[in-house]
Amino acid sequence: MSFWTYILHCQGGVFYTGHTDDLERRMAQHVQGTFGGFASRYAPCELVWSDEFPSRIEALAAERQIKGWSRAKKLALIRGDWGAVSALAKGKSGPSTSSGRTGNVRVDPNSLRAELLGPDPGKGQPPSISSEINGALPGPGRLDKALSQASGLSRERVKTLIGGGAVTIAGKIAKTVSAKIAGGEAFAMVLPPPAPLDTVAQDIPLTVVFEDEHLIVVDKPAGLVVHPAAGNLDGTLVNALLHHCAGRLSGINGTLRPGIVHRIDKDTSGLLVVAKSDAAHEGLARQFADHSILRSYLAVCTGHPRPAQGTITGRIGRSDTNRKKMALLPDASPRGKHAVTHYRTLRQLDNAALVECRLETGRTHQVRVHLASTGHPLVGDPVYGRDSAPLRALLNELGFRRQALHAASLGFDHPVTGERLAFAADLPADMAELIDRTAH
Repeated sequence: MSFWTYILHCQGGVFYTGHTDDLERRMAQHVQGTFGGFASRYAPCELVWSDEFPSRIEALAAERQIKGWSRAKKLALIRGDWGAVSALAKGKSGPSTSSGRTGNVRVDPNSLRAELLGPDPGKGQPPSISSEINGALPGPGRLDKALSQASGLSRERVKTLIGGGAVTIAGKIAKTVSAKIAGGEAFAMVLPPPAPLDTVAQDIPLTVVFEDEHLIVVDKPAGLVVHPAAGNLDGTLVNALLHHCAGRLSGINGTLRPGIVHRIDKDTSGLLVVAKSDAAHEGLARQFADHSILRSYLAVCTGHPRPAQGTITGRIGRSDTNRKKMALLPDASPRGKHAVTHYRTLRQLDNAALVECRLETGRTHQVRVHLASTGHPLVGDPVYGRDSAPLRALLNELGFRRQALHAASLGFDHPVTGERLAFAADLPADMAELIDRTAH
């Protein structure tokens, strides 16, 4: 199957660049004004350049690169003047020139591909091309929500991709994030190549539990933020991983979260798997989406849960009263996500209990919100809990300044080899001391 990148010359002298897998049909849509969007607002439009690519990934990458070119460079491409194309700087450099139809001229595809996608992999750096996620949509429901569930990407990332024309449903470009789908439709999401990383590599000590060419499992200490964000632009796990892995991390989640498939809170310790290759990232994301990854936490909660073991269910979403908090929402609420936590008491302590929590889903603050909803919030949790006076005195004495939560075990199928992997991380010293001091 072939894919095409093309340029239209439209009313007012403006250019439109697009890509398609059926050039003749797409041109008919533009002529009839049924395609919509930018080109329809500047009709009539005329095809002045096109070139064929072997994959949608390359065609979309070419489209996005050409869109960033100056007018002079686009005109040089349309004329087939590759010398002028090469001479003009990338981006918006080069003088503006008058418009005019120059004919549907084709240039050397090898030269074009080298200019658009980078040098030949055998002759230097690999080409910076996009990657693609394919599958079938769960449903029924909203398109953006279904794509997020199927791909493991955030809904905001999905919305951005739809807005950029990078998502197809049953072979047609998706245009509306809120479109209703029946379920089972084939989808393809073309992820743009990651921009050069602004995040710097930093030599921060890591406890590596497992590593191969595709992924790395680390035991994160409490106090370490997973990825850069406002207020934490460096000194994060990502900065440490960039140093340890020499920058070889999956680019699917963008420049600030390379390789990050899931997260644990800054003040939660324990196991985290990070993707070093896009193939690993996609395979892990699918396992998180279908809830086949095994994760269990060790937590010290206030009081003694009754019953001693059970299952907590309930939708988790943003609190109506405090947007910085998550909350348990009514089952009928249109907001939030379904969440399931299985817990069992391992040991009763003074005014507290050591509890194992096994996650069936992975929602933001899930363990913290679910245990708090039962009246047994985590010891030391400044957001969802309030410790008793005896516990506060002990925490002050120990200098314990976080929620007592540790990601203790992690199990999944290796996304490339298929081998079943299982890992465990011992309790950190601060939680072990807390348990010793509250033991009967």
